[in-house]
Amino acid sequence: AGMTEVKSPAFSDQAPGTSGLRKKVTVFQQPGYLENFVQAIFDTCQLEGGTLVLGGDGRFLNSEASVTILRMAAANGVAKVVTMPDFLASTPSVSMLVRKIKANGAIILTASHNPGGPKEDFGIKYNTENGGPAPSGVTDAIYERTKQITSYKIVESTPPLSSFTAPNKFKLGDMEVEVVDVVSQYADMLSNLFDFKAIKNLLQRPDFSMIFDAMHGVAGPFATEIFCRRLAAPAEAVINGIPKTDFGGGHPDPNLVYAKSLVERMGLGANAESMDKTPDFGAAADGDADRNMVAGSKFFVTPSDSLAVIAAHAKLAIPQFKDGLSGLARSMPTSGAVDNVAKQLGIPLYEVPTGWKFFGNLMDAGKISICGEESFGTGSDHIREKDGIWAVLAWLSILAYHNPDPSLPLVTVEDIVKRHWSTYGRSYYTRYDYENVDKDKADAMIDHMRQSLDELKDNHDLKLADDFEYKDPVDNSVASKQGVRLVFKDNSRVIFRLSGTGSEGATIRMYVEACAPAEEAAEGRPASEALAPLVDAGLKMSKLQEFTGRTEPTVIT
Repeated sequence: AGMTEVKSPAFSDQAPGTSGLRKKVTVFQQPGYLENFVQAIFDTCQLEGGTLVLGGDGRFLNSEASVTILRMAAANGVAKVVTMPDFLASTPSVSMLVRKIKANGAIILTASHNPGGPKEDFGIKYNTENGGPAPSGVTDAIYERTKQITSYKIVESTPPLSSFTAPNKFKLGDMEVEVVDVVSQYADMLSNLFDFKAIKNLLQRPDFSMIFDAMHGVAGPFATEIFCRRLAAPAEAVINGIPKTDFGGGHPDPNLVYAKSLVERMGLGANAESMDKTPDFGAAADGDADRNMVAGSKFFVTPSDSLAVIAAHAKLAIPQFKDGLSGLARSMPTSGAVDNVAKQLGIPLYEVPTGWKFFGNLMDAGKISICGEESFGTGSDHIREKDGIWAVLAWLSILAYHNPDPSLPLVTVEDIVKRHWSTYGRSYYTRYDYENVDKDKADAMIDHMRQSLDELKDNHDLKLADDFEYKDPVDNSVASKQGVRLVFKDNSRVIFRLSGTGSEGATIRMYVEACAPAEEAAEGRPASEALAPLVDAGLKMSKLQEFTGRTEPTVIT
């Protein structure tokens, strides 16, 4: 396989966001665009003579881009690439593989929860040898390198796609390529962390049914193997289970707006009143299966509450944590629900900026066992990525724990969450997303808030008004300007930050949290009523409408 060096001028727009480089497919189709970024990874990340894991979420361009990366890996002296049939792997399963085979790193082709298809989004991210997303130091170095690239290296021979339909081993030039069954390896790992027998018993109850919406993302084959084959759920428990390059035309983001099939089937939408029977448990995952959404019958569990409930039950219900938890962590915008659990358990709680890479350091140092973020990401130290199917199994374990006797009435998801509130108090929570805002207007709004923090604090009787800064307790690195926090005397909060995961324009996110003590939590006020005064205060303090001209958010979660 002869190697060629192809001249390719640098692109100026290859700065990775929160999790890799995401752009429209048409941008990635420019000659040299993908290749330059991949060459920058090889130039920066010392993979010569090493092992690389390669996989993606199956979105449009996944196979073509994978073959290009394989040919470039061979030209750049990589000793071995481990991939999987059709290059299809969930992000958590890639993290598992890197750790299991002690690979030097991974390239994951995903734009996560963003839409796919010829006119939609594509993405590429690099994970390091711990299986987690590359830290800022590495992504900054890759970006710097993209600005200096003049050529990329690639071998001339192209392996046929037929080599990647089943487990297989072959050589590309001097490089070994191994195609492995990642689905069964991932299922094996989870079967060692959870009590599959207890979950199987729950699923066999005549009064219990579940549904998992894979949203035509990569979760489908994993969900079918785990829920249907290993846990004996009926085949129809997994819906939208075939991965599609355009996610079936949907937006593979598991939330109340985009998980339409699940919302309808669980009675969470406008149709709730007219529905008699819904499944007792419902869940969904995003395009690359690292995010999750959980619901009971006509009852939505917010990601912040989900994290807290899992943490509170971990030692009791999940064998992985039989020896207890070392600590808990959440992203700064996530509600303080999990803080109350950490306090009661007497273990540390870490508040980190948004981005899973910040949890990785804490896990590597043994400081935390479980972590999560309000953007539907939950995970633990079994890998270094959030893990949608892990979170679903955690919930099934909790339901199994509360329902050991099939002759007694079913303790439901709603029962479990309400009991949790009456023990730990309740955090009413919402997030307003203003998508595709003109970037200059969004920046101007945030800058204006940064400049008026002292004034806001005095005028609104706040306990705290700041721009969140995080000092990593492990490596002492500092991440600043991570979001404007406005905290009231009763710990209620309004937070503003710009999101780094879109592919164009800016997304302004406003997070609103109202705290109610345990004795009030039982009253069951509608969240919208508890939150309304804080939403109004947040919009006034930020002058959002004046700066952006937006009167309504694009999405409310």
